[in-house]
Amino acid sequence: MVPRRIERLAGRAIQVVILCIFVVGVYTRNLSVVVNAVLALGATFLPAVLRRDWQIRLHPLLGLWLTLAVLLHAVGMLGPYNYIDWWGHVTHTLSATVVAAVGYVTARAVDEYTEAVYLPDRFMFVYILLFTLAAGVFWEVLEFGARLAAEAIGSEALLVQYGLADTIVDLVFDTVGAVLVALFGAPPLADTIDSIRERLERTGP
Repeated sequence: MVPRRIERLAGRAIQVVILCIFVVGVYTRNLSVVVNAVLALGATFLPAVLRRDWQIRLHPLLGLWLTLAVLLHAVGMLGPYNYIDWWGHVTHTLSATVVAAVGYVTARAVDEYTEAVYLPDRFMFVYILLFTLAAGVFWEVLEFGARLAAEAIGSEALLVQYGLADTIVDLVFDTVGAVLVALFGAPPLADTIDSIRERLERTGP
């Protein structure tokens, strides 16, 4: 198990790297790098906010999991998306596992909170796949819309989109991430599910 102190140190190091990416974006006047770095930096504070303000327990690895996903995306905006074929595959798989985990813990917590909802394991597997793919399609639509908007105003796109073939490949790796969570994600997410259920019990009717 990763100690919380190690998680904090690694998280701070990732934040420093993202801040450096932001500075590079400002220096090179690359709006897409700047915007994505700002969003990535904001996302790195999410685990601490969930713990402090929402009393949601997160395994230390989960915080690093999220921050690593946004770090790889921010780094990718500097060029790896264009020059390293597998970079997008890794970032999509890792990001998909985060999305799948969010969908899984939310659904499972509601399932355990109320008897009105019953979600058998087989359904949960399908649900995680569909939830993650739906989020993946939404992201691809955002990328496509960002590209069209950028072309319309003569600006650089804030998100990278390379065409239909790239979209299909991205969704394939989104599916890989969803399957990984569906098969192996339950144990590290169990405490998080319990804490969300407990919060629902405290704030529910």
